[in-house]
Amino acid sequence: MGGYAVNTAPLMQDLNDSELNEKCGVFGMIGAKTEQMGHFAYFGLFALQHRGQESCGMAVYNNDQMTIVKDKGLVSQVFPQRKLDELTGQVVIGHTRYSTAGDASVENAQPVIARSRLGTLSLAHNGNLIELEALRDRFALEMADGYGANSDSHVMVRCLSQALRETEGDLPAATELVFNQCQGAFSVVIAMGDTLIAARDRHGIRPLALGKTKAGQIVVASETCALDIVGAEHIRDLSPGEILIVNLKGEMESRWMSNAQAENFCIFEYVYFARPDSMLQGQSVYETRLRMGRLLAENDNVKADYVIPVPDSGIPAAVGYSQTSGIPYMDGLIKNRYVGRTFINPTQALREQGIRLKLNPLKSILKGKNVVVIDDSIVRGNTSKRIVQMLKEAGVNKIHFRVSSSPVKHPCFYGIDMSTEEELIANHMNVEELGEWLNVDSLAYLSNEAMLESIQATSTSPPCMACFNNVYPAGKPTSSGEKVSAGCGC
Repeated sequence: MGGYAVNTAPLMQDLNDSELNEKCGVFGMIGAKTEQMGHFAYFGLFALQHRGQESCGMAVYNNDQMTIVKDKGLVSQVFPQRKLDELTGQVVIGHTRYSTAGDASVENAQPVIARSRLGTLSLAHNGNLIELEALRDRFALEMADGYGANSDSHVMVRCLSQALRETEGDLPAATELVFNQCQGAFSVVIAMGDTLIAARDRHGIRPLALGKTKAGQIVVASETCALDIVGAEHIRDLSPGEILIVNLKGEMESRWMSNAQAENFCIFEYVYFARPDSMLQGQSVYETRLRMGRLLAENDNVKADYVIPVPDSGIPAAVGYSQTSGIPYMDGLIKNRYVGRTFINPTQALREQGIRLKLNPLKSILKGKNVVVIDDSIVRGNTSKRIVQMLKEAGVNKIHFRVSSSPVKHPCFYGIDMSTEEELIANHMNVEELGEWLNVDSLAYLSNEAMLESIQATSTSPPCMACFNNVYPAGKPTSSGEKVSAGCGC
């Protein structure tokens, strides 16, 4: 255990150092001209705020004229009412973003655009391409100065601009040409003039849902919760390798990337990323997390006074664990809803207490009690250790830590900020050693088999579990290839 140390980075990095960030949510909408198009996109992006809290933006097309607004900050900060009132048109795409590599500047915010004599193209992307060198070579792109100019999102939009010239302005054909060359995970929305295109990689790793409003507008979004908020009915999810082209009349055409595969959907969307009120692959995220908690409680004979979750993503699993175990559920940790990313750099003493900005224990409830703590995952371990310390200081007698996923041991190349095995604590300690390091009375994880049972996976459509089992359905970067960590122009 001697090789693993607790991170001592600045406070807000410290608060997030054991959390996983997926960086991005995408939204697109097309329909008859409306004064409310900017407002619709605002609400859709607001619903996807959990997928990216660093920057956001939208591009709106009104009679082939594009207006783009993007900046660092939350959706509510970047789009005041007066700005939304100006964003009228027929087509809009939007994006919320995290970065986990490179620069967090506004230049890397999305949508990204490419201008040419054929028009202005905009693109928003969730995921990560694992090889860019071959893509650049195919479309004769030269390396550009600056990180953002060489990120996968910027490379994609520049390739699309070049492909438009090759196809004499045929956007669907250009899109098909480019995406047939892309490797990795990507859910993308593209807009140009009076056309909206949505596409999902051939393995279907990242989510993308399709919906329709009562007024006939077509909507695509990373999660169904964004469809709900704009009053769109969920029609279906895009299929792996599908390129969906939509015009102003709401007419839709699907094209397909070469070698489309069975869906290898990211299992971590169920574990942590997605909002509990979303539907993924026709399944309720909330109910899936309930099943995870129930399976976690099976054959677990621990005795305790309460089951308490680490909010928010641990809540449904804690409810399921309580239902199966018969141990009462209790909100033992209260979350501050107003803590986001910031750039403050406090003293060491304040940094050590930083977790209290996010969570505070109910001492009167917990003092002298034995508790089962439910969390969705342990990645780097630092936040889990501080939560245990905080509960001990609140007077908790015994702590049994339970995790509603398996040990995370492998990096993600498909759009999650886990870049090396070295940073993952499960590679430094076995379960018993980790329990000792956390200073808990017992520690247990959900097995890979139970995770598959929880999401009701079928053998014909296995999920991507690469971070758990080292099986990468879309491949790994080659030694000579490039990996742009975290995609999304990050």
